[in-house]
Amino acid sequence: MRNKELIFLLADDHSVVRQGVLLMIRDIVKDAVFFHSSTFKETLSILRTTKIDIIILDIHFPDGNSSSILTEIRNINPNIKILIFSGLEEDVYAVRYINGGANGFLSKLSSEDEMKNALKIFIDKGKYMSQNVKEKILDNYMLKKSINPLDNLSTREMEIAVLLVKGHGNLEISFIKKLQKTTISTYKKRIFEKLNVDNLVSLIGVFNSYYEDN
Repeated sequence: MRNKELIFLLADDHSVVRQGVLLMIRDIVKDAVFFHSSTFKETLSILRTTKIDIIILDIHFPDGNSSSILTEIRNINPNIKILIFSGLEEDVYAVRYINGGANGFLSKLSSEDEMKNALKIFIDKGKYMSQNVKEKILDNYMLKKSINPLDNLSTREMEIAVLLVKGHGNLEISFIKKLQKTTISTYKKRIFEKLNVDNLVSLIGVFNSYYEDN
């Protein structure tokens, strides 16, 4: 990723965190360009007006909804590289956010050396996971071979779930499937209940983990 000048967005509501990350990145990339944001609204505004290559993102903002921010970022810039930089427990949240569209997860509880190494890997390769996260993903992969929640869906429910994941709304799906919009809403509710999810980002995460398009 270093064949051109890289443009970073440091999105965190604590200025001292942004400054610390900036200094570490400058040790890796001398001529990087930096933008800063401290709110969800400001983050999206910068993304709409600037071609950002890499965003270092604390997923929680006082004014933002963490369950939708990754989807909104991807809608604005599908090619952006997203590194979640969070104080949330890595064991609990890393895989969830990677499945939700992030390219990597870095814990704020990591040592300075670990952070520098992680940032270097992410800048070079566009992705980063700690060994702990890699092992967790492998464990999940081995588990899904025997337990796949998508197997609980009927053929019609699976068809509609795939369309939802691809970004189609209820009205579009009703035209595609030649069904009433209320019928699609019922199917969607049933899909969410069977997969134990309550929003589209979570549904996409389930599909990223378990769906095999044959």
